[in-house]
Amino acid sequence: MKRLLSLTLAAALLAALTLPAAAAEEDASQDARLARVTSLVKEALALDTEAYETFRGGLSEELVPVWDLSWEGDRRSLSVSALEDGTVLSLSRWESRASAPASSGGGFPSFPENGGAEDRAAAEAFLARVLRKGEAVELKGPEDVSSLGGSDRSWSGTLVLNGLPSPLRYSIRVEDGLVEHFSRDVPETSAVGGVPAPELSVSAGEAEEALAGTLKLRLEYVREDGGAKAVLRYVPEAGAHTFLADAGTGELLDLTELEEQLRLGYRSAAGGANAAPSAKAEAAADEAGLTKAEQEGVQQMEGVLPKEELDKALRAESAYGLRGYALTGASYGVESGEEGAAARVLCTLRYARTDAGERLTRNITADARTGAVESVQSSAPWGRERALTEEAAQKQAEAFLKALCPDRALALYEDDAYAVPVARGEGEAPYFRFRFARTVNGLPFPEDSYWVSIDGADGSVYGLSGHWDEDAAFDDANGLISMETALSAWAGTYAAAPAYRNVPQKLSKADPAQAKLLERGLEYYYALRLTYGLEREETYSGVDAKTGAPVRAEQRTAREPLSYDDLAKSSARADIEKLAQYGAGYAGGKFRPAKNITQWELTALVYSLQGTALEPETADKDSRENAYYNAYRFGLLRPEERDDNAVLSRADVVRMLLDAAGYGPAARLRGIYTCGYSDKSSIPEENLGYAAMAEALGLASGVYAGERTATRGEAASMLCRVLERAA
Repeated sequence: MKRLLSLTLAAALLAALTLPAAAAEEDASQDARLARVTSLVKEALALDTEAYETFRGGLSEELVPVWDLSWEGDRRSLSVSALEDGTVLSLSRWESRASAPASSGGGFPSFPENGGAEDRAAAEAFLARVLRKGEAVELKGPEDVSSLGGSDRSWSGTLVLNGLPSPLRYSIRVEDGLVEHFSRDVPETSAVGGVPAPELSVSAGEAEEALAGTLKLRLEYVREDGGAKAVLRYVPEAGAHTFLADAGTGELLDLTELEEQLRLGYRSAAGGANAAPSAKAEAAADEAGLTKAEQEGVQQMEGVLPKEELDKALRAESAYGLRGYALTGASYGVESGEEGAAARVLCTLRYARTDAGERLTRNITADARTGAVESVQSSAPWGRERALTEEAAQKQAEAFLKALCPDRALALYEDDAYAVPVARGEGEAPYFRFRFARTVNGLPFPEDSYWVSIDGADGSVYGLSGHWDEDAAFDDANGLISMETALSAWAGTYAAAPAYRNVPQKLSKADPAQAKLLERGLEYYYALRLTYGLEREETYSGVDAKTGAPVRAEQRTAREPLSYDDLAKSSARADIEKLAQYGAGYAGGKFRPAKNITQWELTALVYSLQGTALEPETADKDSRENAYYNAYRFGLLRPEERDDNAVLSRADVVRMLLDAAGYGPAARLRGIYTCGYSDKSSIPEENLGYAAMAEALGLASGVYAGERTATRGEAASMLCRVLERAA
């Protein structure tokens, strides 16, 4: 099935990339260019293509021309993408005698398999043909086959340029001496300006001293690894900017600021409102809840309120701004409880209204027995006029929380992910977002926090989520070291390392490739730059506020299985435990399979495939940024789509995982898919390809329920199916 699906998708994609015959006739030079690049590729790879019966070529011209070449024959196919000069960017080969390769092209890992040592020699010989002068790789694979992706046949990593590390990645897979998959990054398609000369005019010591001055810490309570008590530590300032030092001039480069300028350009080029992260909430809203029979069955549970009573209670609270909204649906779900404890029943009520022709939605989840509100999600078009100022919105948020939880000590907590107002560059957002953290002895404990978004138009609660541990214990605040001492200890954990790094730079019309980007509305784009950055071999989470010792962060490798104590009643238990065998999942001993999954939690789950499991609620800023960078690299989402707290629907999870596994381009083709779900008539046309692939790959069966909120357990099961098909 996998092989047939791969061939079908490959054929569809190749057909979509083929140049129209009329265009070729009108521009004979295209034929000449295609003939030349085909000859160069065949020479570079020593290809014998006599056994193939058909050949097609396609061209895309973004930053630079990229040719897509494909050969088809009896029970075999070959696809190669290359630059105009014949530099090979990717290769995908299928032959009936070999097991089908992964359908992804982006190095998405798989469950382990064994291979032959002779394949390493074949990989090295292939790389010697395709790498250019000054480029090198070291074939590194997992140390044993108990790791995800563990195989003597597959390798991936980064390219070395002129003897220095770079951000450019490669992956290669060989079977029976034949390269079945290869892909690599090149500066021409991922950056502008080429590769700078490897000249280090600034010493590592000078760079280290300058970069150390940019470090910032804050004093707050954190929970000790594996312990119940929260202790005081100096931790990296939430939202502190990351800096690099130019290796030629010593100039300090504010990487965070430059990347924000880059994101602003992407957002503007994409049309502002249409690229807004908050559009995700729109996809989660549906037009119908449970059937009448199902509602009646739910209402028979002891103490559970019908949706009409819950709706009435919510409308009585003006803070939720439901005037003019119609109740479009409601769904009940049973939350897994502790052993011996009654499971809670949650009800999500979905509302919608139309304002000046624009659709607004608001989804509110409440305890179905008590009516206590658990979370709020909304969507509204970006660019709506704000009637409130930031200051007024903050007062609204504070007043709401005081009424919601009057006995809890909370204070505003600012960081990049939950900035006040919304992150700079999101001034067109229809809301203001705030984070309020628990305070103890006047110091924050951010693990316990509420996130509140206020509608900029009417001051109602646009978004709400939170976490609070009633049983948390706290150390006293006596005998603390100074900030200066803590910063000195923290700086001592780093060393300045030279490397080629992707750094956004302002574009210039003088360069043809950059001029194309300017025409698309971008002002900044990545360029390779030789810089120093602060790096270290071990990971530290902060500085002990009483001893002054740097605290090493607990790290797990993919070869250390995870374990959980909350899976007894979960239907996803087998899949979660299968992932855990390879170190994939969440740290902390609890998976919370029935919890609605957020974008950040799915990002952390996918990040664990690389060997680092995180506890989403307590992960530090560096870990969070690394996880999101990994997500961008795999194609799980784009930087402009980041919205950490967005709750994902089942369709969201399917789309993101299939995009990361390389199925996205084929899934977005229209008019060629069908599926056997009982609710297939309710699946939007733009999601039908993803739904069909999800059925074929086993991510969903029977009913798709794409609009329903996904749980952590469901996401784990879907991820398992993807990894099984990638193997």
